[in-house]
Amino acid sequence: MRFYKIIVGGFFLFCVHLGKAQQVQVLESGKKVSFRGLSVVNDEVFWASGSNGAVVRSTDGGKTIHWIPVPGYEKRDFRDIEAFNADTAVIMAIAEPAVILKTTDGGKNWRKVFEDTTKGMFLDAMDLYADNKKMIVVGDPIHGKLFAAISWNGGDLWEQMPASNRQKDVRIVADTEAMFASSGTNVKLINEKDFGTNTLLVTGGSKARLKDLYRNTFNDSLPMMQGGTSTGANSIDYWSATKSAVIVGGDFAKDTIASDNCVLVNFKKGKPVFSKPSVPPHGYRSCVIYLNEKELVTCGISGIDISSDGGRTWTLISKESFHVVQKARTGKAIFLAGGNGRIARLILP
Repeated sequence: MRFYKIIVGGFFLFCVHLGKAQQVQVLESGKKVSFRGLSVVNDEVFWASGSNGAVVRSTDGGKTIHWIPVPGYEKRDFRDIEAFNADTAVIMAIAEPAVILKTTDGGKNWRKVFEDTTKGMFLDAMDLYADNKKMIVVGDPIHGKLFAAISWNGGDLWEQMPASNRQKDVRIVADTEAMFASSGTNVKLINEKDFGTNTLLVTGGSKARLKDLYRNTFNDSLPMMQGGTSTGANSIDYWSATKSAVIVGGDFAKDTIASDNCVLVNFKKGKPVFSKPSVPPHGYRSCVIYLNEKELVTCGISGIDISSDGGRTWTLISKESFHVVQKARTGKAIFLAGGNGRIARLILP
């Protein structure tokens, strides 16, 4: 969101939840970098990206973290990253010109695969589908319409999403409704033919909405904090087996408000049905992920919460600040990243 953008290694922080110890193992810290992008391939391989041209990679589960220079982009802010494996990754630089780069040799060389010099262009997030081919990138409104582009070949070529044939295109928004480039997780590619959508998107600002970006079958207002430049939805994750989603956000300018910051979504009847947790996360949250059908983790600048009942109740396990949390696509490892160059591993009992 352009009109109000959310602008110590090796030790353990111990937390207690229901008598069980959690560990936040800090792997890296102390640099003038704000990490917003994080992609975890497996228990050993992850990539992260952020401000001041920062890109890092680990191939040993975080024991060693390699800082990777991107020549010519040392001052750019890479707000999101999608990694395919230890060698291949795609990074997204947010503002004018909006740029997407790709490496296939572990970051030794980068190739520009997308550039848009349109005035006002500001990319917010990417997502990579499970086939490692389909990708989407979304951005703030240009001439009153949310930007979206699709790649069908792993980010090598991009094309703008065509206009909807429906009477009301969900991408048409007021200038005060957009997206937050807070964790790269406000857009989600899914495959759910039975309720006719495969791209979910959440917005914030004057309106907080859940949108069916691809088929335009819904464009629903969310029962969460909205109306201000720092309020609204920041992140969505989806669990296919239960046709459920969880959305988090709140007000990042008032990050300790622990209400109207989380929405549970049920898609079993096709269109979304919303409900609220009985115990919400304990403050503004910028990212949420499913670990399995019942367990979730969410994080933000005021702490980390976990849920063991599908998001109905949340327990604060740490007041440590992180922007993004991700689980290994193949494996069980959970990593977090945030300000001050912080990267950590979350160890649950």
